[in-house]
Amino acid sequence: MPQDKTGDPRQSAANKLSVLRKHPIFADLEPDALDQLCRYAKHTTVKRGATIAAKGDPGNNLFAVISGTVKISSSSPDGRNAILNLIGPGEIFGEIAVLDGAPRSADATANTNCELYIIDRRDFLPFVKSQPALAMKFIELLCARLRWTSQQVEQVILQNLPGRLASALLGLTEERKFDSGSGTLAITQQEISEMVGMTRESINKQLRAWAGRNWVRLEHGAIVVLDTDALRELAESGLGGE
Repeated sequence: MPQDKTGDPRQSAANKLSVLRKHPIFADLEPDALDQLCRYAKHTTVKRGATIAAKGDPGNNLFAVISGTVKISSSSPDGRNAILNLIGPGEIFGEIAVLDGAPRSADATANTNCELYIIDRRDFLPFVKSQPALAMKFIELLCARLRWTSQQVEQVILQNLPGRLASALLGLTEERKFDSGSGTLAITQQEISEMVGMTRESINKQLRAWAGRNWVRLEHGAIVVLDTDALRELAESGLGGE
């Protein structure tokens, strides 16, 4: 569990207010309610690779990402890993276990150095009950998560490798999982392989073929999408070769 980092209390309160006011989930809260939420939110920084929450842990906290990217994943007993989602700035995670009180359903790991706000479940649940509009926001969020999961299952079952890979790249592009200001997907080929359920070697072969067509450009630890139209056509057809 990351540790709370605090500095000047006045500066901390101002920073919290600024960040949470811009957060899509909390942006529509009334000023008094936002001030109350700020009192609950604790700031922390997490180093890349650190475990934020583990599958099976109690769901005691809600997390809001200020900067960086958090990887939501699950592992099999034989060591295989599946990336279920990447959570970036302006997004939250950990809401399922916080709302239903059951253990964490997946691991959350800092994919980069991260800044987070952490809100304790004991504070958050009464707060949500007092804010019907916020409760509706969480219903919308859970529906979006379910749609995302359904799309992933559909892609794994119905699409071939090129279609799955194209869908994954487009999904990351549309969700703006970028390096700051560069338009580059800050994701490795190993991470992409764990998202689409194929070997890294297969992913590399396909990406190199697409690079030869100028659909993507490969960089160290990153992928630049150059032709979204070509990838979208491939994803929609579910067909394609090298």
